Amino acid sequence: MTIRLGYGTNGLTDLRLDDALGLLADLGYDGVGLTLDHMHLDPLAPDVAARTRHVASRLQELGLGVTVETGARYVLDPRRKHGPSLLDPDPEARAARTRLLVRAVGIAADLGAHAVHCFSGITPPDTTPDTAWHRLTDSLAPVLDAAERSGIPLAIEPEPGHLLANLADFHHLRVLSGDPPPLGLTLDIGHCQCLEPAAPVDCVRDAAPWLRHVQIEDMRRGVHEHLPFGEGEIDFPPVLEALDALPDTGYRGLTVVELPRHSHAGPELARTSIEFLRKHSPSSR
Repeated sequence: MTIRLGYGTNGLTDLRLDDALGLLADLGYDGVGLTLDHMHLDPLAPDVAARTRHVASRLQELGLGVTVETGARYVLDPRRKHGPSLLDPDPEARAARTRLLVRAVGIAADLGAHAVHCFSGITPPDTTPDTAWHRLTDSLAPVLDAAERSGIPLAIEPEPGHLLANLADFHHLRVLSGDPPPLGLTLDIGHCQCLEPAAPVDCVRDAAPWLRHVQIEDMRRGVHEHLPFGEGEIDFPPVLEALDALPDTGYRGLTVVELPRHSHAGPELARTSIEFLRKHSPSSR
């Protein structure tokens, strides 16, 4: 299997980060999707530089690759989930999210990460689509500049219910932004099952040229709920075969298990997830 498997720290929030990384290395994962948040690596902590150096050393010691994820729920505002977003009506609020993403790019560079993940946010009430897309492209411009300087690609994720919800929306953003080289894609396999018109296996193939990060979990059609493997509707063997072929297209990043609401069972799910993915991989058949 050429897929490089990771597990998201947003599904291990009951563990200290050092312990979570050690667990993943012991289970045989190749890397980690590291969500910047207060319980693990807080991007707003005054000593974030020192903490980042420690995490970088730990990753190197364990031989783990890393992608930096920025989907923490309350990292900027303790009262608004994922707020403020890149689409916030208040320019200063949008700028706070932009600054966080620029900081994430710097942290990713210090960690030697494959990419920085982000998403658009939900369109605020009484906001036209044109206005929302303009805010998104404007807010991302400094992040893309930082990504280009650092050599760390930005991987935006189509998220159900957000302005940028599907692969077609990603391509719309590419066109609006002038197709900047640092702008890439996070493909969530469950989201493909949830709402894309094409099957997940076809989404992998169609998205391959722009892929910078992959997330994986089970899901049901029309229901945005991240599920452990085997509890949803996805036919995984063909999906894993398509992911296994991605290095031929140039993708060298991680495929990260994304179970952010299952931290209470995180260690056990990390074990059963890697066992499931290995069992259903092309090399096992």
